[in-house]
Amino acid sequence: MDTHGADGGAGADALLAVLELLAGQGSPGEFEALLDEARLAGLDEAGLGRLERAVDLAGALHAERAADRARSARGDASLAVLTDTARDLTLSYDLDGLLRIVARRARLLLGMDMAYVTLRGPRGTSYIRVTEGSRTGGDTGATTRPGLGAGLHVGTGNCIGGLVQRTGEPVWTPDYPADPRFTADPAPTGPAPGTGPEADSDPGTEAVRAEGLRAVLGVPLRSGDSVIGALFGADRRVRSYTPQEIALLGALADLAALAVEKAGLLDRTRAELLELEQDSARVRTSLARMRHVSEAHGRIMNLVLAGGDLPHVVMAAGDALDAAVMVRDPGGRRLAGGGDFPGLDEEAVAKASLDAHAGRRPVLAADSVWVAPVIAGSEDLGGLVVRAEGGLTDEDGRLLELVAQSVALLLLMQRSTAVAEGPVRDELLDDLIADPPHAPQQIARRARRLGVDLRRPHVLVVARPEGGEQGRAVVWASSYAYRLSGLKTVQGGCIVLLLPGVDASAAAAAVSEELTPLLGHPVSVAAAGPGASPDAVGPLYAEALRCLDAMSALGGTGSAAGVADLGFLGMLLSDDHDVDGFVENAIGPVLDYDAERLTDLTRTLEAYFASGGSPTNAAEALHVHPNTVSRRLERIGELLGPEWQKPGQVLEVQLALRLQRTREVLARRRTAPTPFRHPAGPVD
Repeated sequence: MDTHGADGGAGADALLAVLELLAGQGSPGEFEALLDEARLAGLDEAGLGRLERAVDLAGALHAERAADRARSARGDASLAVLTDTARDLTLSYDLDGLLRIVARRARLLLGMDMAYVTLRGPRGTSYIRVTEGSRTGGDTGATTRPGLGAGLHVGTGNCIGGLVQRTGEPVWTPDYPADPRFTADPAPTGPAPGTGPEADSDPGTEAVRAEGLRAVLGVPLRSGDSVIGALFGADRRVRSYTPQEIALLGALADLAALAVEKAGLLDRTRAELLELEQDSARVRTSLARMRHVSEAHGRIMNLVLAGGDLPHVVMAAGDALDAAVMVRDPGGRRLAGGGDFPGLDEEAVAKASLDAHAGRRPVLAADSVWVAPVIAGSEDLGGLVVRAEGGLTDEDGRLLELVAQSVALLLLMQRSTAVAEGPVRDELLDDLIADPPHAPQQIARRARRLGVDLRRPHVLVVARPEGGEQGRAVVWASSYAYRLSGLKTVQGGCIVLLLPGVDASAAAAAVSEELTPLLGHPVSVAAAGPGASPDAVGPLYAEALRCLDAMSALGGTGSAAGVADLGFLGMLLSDDHDVDGFVENAIGPVLDYDAERLTDLTRTLEAYFASGGSPTNAAEALHVHPNTVSRRLERIGELLGPEWQKPGQVLEVQLALRLQRTREVLARRRTAPTPFRHPAGPVD
């Protein structure tokens, strides 16, 4: 009993020591030392068995505690990795950088040989976006042989990626090449073999084989209820994945999905910001252009209201539009302009003018040339022709319309001013052509008050409408004379205009070209001049009337001409009988040719006409060969023009020859010495 009691006490002490070591987290060696001491102390077999059992249980409990601590440490490490990954994803990386962080963390955290991310592409396909740990150069996308490189399109059918996409759940295999799920032929669904992403040989499967991968784990990337891609981890050895590893990779996949959404949101935000910036820039540009249009229109209107003339308004419009601008009247004649219009296509401009007036808006006539209508109500006042090498913006087009309105307003104001001042201006011209004329000094002062300078060269035009009412013609004449800084009156049913200029024929033609279309019936126009003093106006008026009567007598009703256009009749009608001018106009080139080359073309002409137009008889009179006369006549034709032998011009040439010969005889008589005469009466 005593011994047994002693053995029982020793056994109890040993068990208590085991508990103490267990509580103190003793090492396995300390438990083995406790067993050795019990054996040396002679503990009986039963007590020694109980002690060994207690040591085994304590070792198992110690091992479980160590495993728990290891799992806890791994969990803490995983949580730290997830936290670091989430923090890194908040930084401003691009999408590839964010996904590469996730793949790198997955590979290191789970101890995998390789990790990669696939994303959904167009039409349901998938492609690899980033890789980590590729042996085939896939990390950079510069593969030299088939591998899991960035940009590789992978199948969505009978492969691990396709299964993840379809189920939206994690899928793994310990040995991908030997797994029957991925070696069987794909189901005959979807595109025909060889025509879609699920071809006979899936490129993703071929790349897995090229990488030498065995164990593969794939988890989906989700955005709401949609699968937008997958995160894969793989090993080049056979391996089974624990639920904790699958869950950890799934958490990383959620972070990758957030990265994709973040990158997409950033891209959309950048695109929206860029669009907003572009809209803002367009708005600022539009506002600046609208401000420019408003300011330019204000300047032009101020110029119009301040009494500016048409050339100044056109110059301001050209500066505002950065273009050449020309104002034309309804007949297409130029009223004012600034800038050059080289090679202007008049036919295209005329067609565009019709379209512009019909649509009451500017119309493109040709490259860089626009036509804008100048309209007041339903009245056509003309048009603007604009040449802008850089083109016209919408704002420029609006400014062009406003400029056309300003020009219309100016023309109406000029017409109103002309009508208002009409009686005063009419009285001045009436006094200038009166017989006898009024006091010249008083007339000059009145002219200066009306802005008319009678000391400058001017021509006098008489226009007689051949039918219809004269009211419209009189209103037009008032506006026309005011526009050209001239005078107008009505005498004997004719409109009389005194206009600045030196070319009476051109002035008559201009009046006819503008007035005839306006009235719609013929207008006979005659002109005389130029004159450069108030005293010259009356004689010019008398010449123009005689010219008008001569035109009527010659059947020229409805035409336009100056005194000089009537040839020798004009010389006879003219008060100054300009013989020199007539001779110069008729045979001046022949006289100049003879004087310069000492030839006998003038004498040949006289002989030709004296012989009745026979070159042979003229050659006998000149004592030259007939061919010489023929050559001289050809030269005369080159000098006087191809129509010099027609009846009208032949008469003027013959008259000029006689006048020239008479002048030469008189000149010789004036210069010849007077013969000596004896005084009357007897000589001593």
